[in-house]
Amino acid sequence: MKPTPTAKATRLLRSTVQRLVAVLRRKVLFRYRLVLITLVVLAVGVGVGAVWGPSGWFPPSSTILTVLAGGLLLKRKSLAFLLAVVAAVLLFVAFMLDFGQVGPGLLVTIGVTAVLSYLLSGVRERLGVQGLSGEMMLLDLRDRIRHQGRLPRLPEGWGRTAVLRQAGGSSFGGDFVVSIRKENRLDVAVVDVSGKGVDAGTRALMLSGAFSGLIGAVPVRDFLAHCNDYLMRNSGGEGFVTAVHLSVDLDTGEYQIASAGHPPALHYDSGGGVWSTTEAKGVVLGVIPEMTYTSVQGKLRPGDAIMLCTDGLIETPGEDLDAGIDRLLGAAERIVPRGFTTGAGEIVDTLSKDKNDDCALVVLWRD
Repeated sequence: MKPTPTAKATRLLRSTVQRLVAVLRRKVLFRYRLVLITLVVLAVGVGVGAVWGPSGWFPPSSTILTVLAGGLLLKRKSLAFLLAVVAAVLLFVAFMLDFGQVGPGLLVTIGVTAVLSYLLSGVRERLGVQGLSGEMMLLDLRDRIRHQGRLPRLPEGWGRTAVLRQAGGSSFGGDFVVSIRKENRLDVAVVDVSGKGVDAGTRALMLSGAFSGLIGAVPVRDFLAHCNDYLMRNSGGEGFVTAVHLSVDLDTGEYQIASAGHPPALHYDSGGGVWSTTEAKGVVLGVIPEMTYTSVQGKLRPGDAIMLCTDGLIETPGEDLDAGIDRLLGAAERIVPRGFTTGAGEIVDTLSKDKNDDCALVVLWRD
């Protein structure tokens, strides 16, 4: 069956659009020539309009917009050319009209903006991205690490919640959570990278991917040892990492917990109505090679809960760590009547108040 004229026209239009997109990608997205030409034309247009156009419609100060756009969209060599054009336009306007039109205030403002735009363009060029691509990449990484921090859905009779807060309201921090559920077993690791806020955020982004790949892929007893080996090979002496690993059998409630320099996990015994600390201990990750980590065992019965946290909730400069643990135990006792779902957020809000530190809290309970 021969194609109809409409089908032929559709194919031709589609082919033309694809070719046009390919040309734009080659000429614009990668080389930014059209962007440079456009900004140069706009800057020159401002100069011409200021001299011969309607009064007040083309103020010389509007050239600052081309400088800002160049800092976002151009590489340094192209931006330098644009800045030279802007300088020539301002000189032209001052010569043709009155030097009062291009006063010292305007020159200083455009000069400072040009320097900042040049530095910004240099950073983007080092990253290999222009425009808003760099910010979009960071947003994507932030969303990925938040997604990894979400605990998997659990069977009926179990509940879980995780709260992450970064220092200074930053989107990135040194605390993160990785987890996986395989059939009837749940594995959760709470990790704290040394440092705070954005300073620790880059390492956390890298390690969250590595630890997420290791959890569930290696035997439970070897997870922290493999994490330590990874850090010894790749950390480059950038600092240590603390972590706690919890593995729970969702059928029986039996769990194993191992710690690498991390604050102790808390176990709530519904029978006695009290919280107690677990005894899991171990050396921080990334300091001593070929470490082994011993886990302690326990069991979550109906009504019981277990809580994992980072030191941002219990550590206060100049104060003994036991005092911070006592405050955490007191806060944990107060949330039991209200339930763990909303209570975890209340604990973080209470204990992290007036503290500039990353913090994470995970609570797992059995109904």
